Amino acid sequence: MAATDRGRTRWGLILPFLAVPVLVLGFLVIGLFMCARPEENGDDRAGPAATVPCAEALAFGGARRPASAGVRGCTVQRGIDTAYTAVLLMPREDVRGWLRTTYPDAPAPRTGGSCGALCLDVTHGEGLPGTAGAHVVQVRVEYVNAGRARVRFSAFTM
Repeated sequence: MAATDRGRTRWGLILPFLAVPVLVLGFLVIGLFMCARPEENGDDRAGPAATVPCAEALAFGGARRPASAGVRGCTVQRGIDTAYTAVLLMPREDVRGWLRTTYPDAPAPRTGGSCGALCLDVTHGEGLPGTAGAHVVQVRVEYVNAGRARVRFSAFTM
C-alpha cells in the first residue's frame, strides 16, 4: 500500500502559492512601463512652458501690471492644470500698494520665513476676484537692492 504514494511530492500545493506573487509583480512592472510611456495622441500631462504676454499671465490671476514694473518674463504651462508665471521688477515701495489694490479682500502679506521678503497666497475663498481663471495665486517678493524688488507671480488651477 505504501508503494502507491511514492514519487509524489507536495510541489503541487506549493507551486500555486509561489506563482501568485510572481504574476502580481509582473503585472505591476508592465503597468509601470505603460504609465511611463508618453501618450501617443499628444496629450501629455505636463506640457512644456511657453512664453506668453504678461498681461495674459497676470489677468489669469486677476491682476494687472503696475505702471512702475518692468517685465522679466512670463510663461504658461498647460497639462491637467494650467499654471502661469510672471516675474516683475518694480520699486520696493510700490509692492504693498499694488497687492492691496489688486487683492483688497486678501489677507495681509506675510514677511520673513521661508517665503522671502514678502509673501501672499490668495484663493477664491480668501480674496481672489471672481474674474480670475486661477484657483490659487502666489506672490513671492525678493528685495534686489534698497530700491528694487523682484516679484514672482504664480497663478494656477488645481
